[in-house]
Amino acid sequence: MTTNPVIPAPARRAGRREWTALGVLMLPLLLVSMDVSVLYFAIPAISTDLEPSGTQQLWIFDIYAFVLAGLLMTMGSLGDRIGRRRLLLIGAAAFGAASLVAAYANSAETLIAARAVLGIGGATLMPSTMALTRTMFTDPGQRATAIAVWSGVMTGGVALGSVLSGVMVEFFWWGSVFLVNLPAMALLLLLGPVLLPESKDPAPGRFDLLGVPLSMAAVLPVVYGLKEIPSEGWNVRNVVALTVGLLFTALFVHRQRTVPSPMISPALFRGRGFTSAVVLNLLAAFGMMGSAYFTTQYLQSVLGKSALEAALWGLLPSVLVGVAAPVATRLVQQGVNRAYVVAAGFTTAASGYGLLAAAGPDSLWLVLAGAGVLAAGIVTVMSQMTDLALGAAPVERAGSASSLLETGQEFGGALGMAALGSIGTAVYHHEIPASAPAPARETLGGALAVAEQLPGAAGESLAAAARAAFTAGMQGAAVAGAVVLVTAAVLAAAALRGVRARDHEAPVGPGGKCPAPATGAGTTGVEAPSAARN
Repeated sequence: MTTNPVIPAPARRAGRREWTALGVLMLPLLLVSMDVSVLYFAIPAISTDLEPSGTQQLWIFDIYAFVLAGLLMTMGSLGDRIGRRRLLLIGAAAFGAASLVAAYANSAETLIAARAVLGIGGATLMPSTMALTRTMFTDPGQRATAIAVWSGVMTGGVALGSVLSGVMVEFFWWGSVFLVNLPAMALLLLLGPVLLPESKDPAPGRFDLLGVPLSMAAVLPVVYGLKEIPSEGWNVRNVVALTVGLLFTALFVHRQRTVPSPMISPALFRGRGFTSAVVLNLLAAFGMMGSAYFTTQYLQSVLGKSALEAALWGLLPSVLVGVAAPVATRLVQQGVNRAYVVAAGFTTAASGYGLLAAAGPDSLWLVLAGAGVLAAGIVTVMSQMTDLALGAAPVERAGSASSLLETGQEFGGALGMAALGSIGTAVYHHEIPASAPAPARETLGGALAVAEQLPGAAGESLAAAARAAFTAGMQGAAVAGAVVLVTAAVLAAAALRGVRARDHEAPVGPGGKCPAPATGAGTTGVEAPSAARN
């Protein structure tokens, strides 16, 4: 007896409701990405008002990113269990409340605590926005377009955050940089229950409570060590942090492979192209953050721009970001092999590093062009890898897949800053005159501070030598970054050649059923085939 095969139903195309909902989702994403850089120019005013110690000032700045990175996997898995919309709204409420506390903080301790809660809220918002995008846009072409928008907003928010910080501090008080979060979160809380669908894994199993501290112990020491290496070098503390983090990473991986209901299912890595997407996205983040370490210092310390001027100039490279992702998506939809599009993105980014390698101590436009070309190439890669990873993951695990992709991105960014920052620092130490005072031989900032105290030509000579040494360090790091990205282009061409635009799609429901339409509060989760959950 012959059994006719079950032909999956075609994916439901999204309509005006889903696209409107995407616009609502972009609000929290923009603010979460902005909060990474929103204190860049507010720190001096905060220091004057709250008088934090040196350690407290570092925690005010860094704790948001640390908590965010440490909790991404936990929150992605939690969203799959309790519902991504529910977690998004809980996170939005926490983010808004913490923003209000941070704006009116009267002590460094209060501000640090508020920034930590902001990190918790951000960790709920990022994977939830990506997972809900996966749920609402089941048509591969529409999903690719939506993810291109997601990637552009995410990247642009980091650049916009620093500018917003400079403008708000210029005309208001430092707490105003947090108050801008409140209207957007209030709008999300009002419109989210109406426009956004609820979706979750219908059979998630028990939550892996032990996996939560293990995942944080794996992520936080590694991210901390990598972030401190550019400024402190490979000292004992940083090496210990990396070692401890890697040991806990091994324990976390072992638990995920053996526990009955893992936080991050190993089955995700069996999705066609998923592992390649995570690794290539990590390399893209390596390139992006590695360049940012130098370009921001170049604009302020080498060219002598004020903080606000540097932030405004830094917006120009973002123009190309808005074009790159949609163009890449269009090319893939027109039938161009994704492997070649991603390889071209890495090659484009490498050419941006090539422009940075050619820059001198007075090359404003060359550095801006290099940063713009690099960012365009990186966003091309990230948008395609995000689409590939989410398409390869079963829809009931969209939160876990999103959080894993974003955690890898955090690792990649920290690794880029550590590796390229270390190269730049080593070149700076080699190029700065041995006769320079000790603080001047350590950093460009130290050299400029010493130069201001020296009379006339001596101070000008030291400042010029330090700027030239820093530029040489940027050139050396740019060459190394270009080599990494060219290698990534070769890897992408080889790893993705057999992954076509549509043949990596994971099943989204039993018998090929698509997720339920976005109909608001009554929408239920979607059950995927049991094979996809094993």
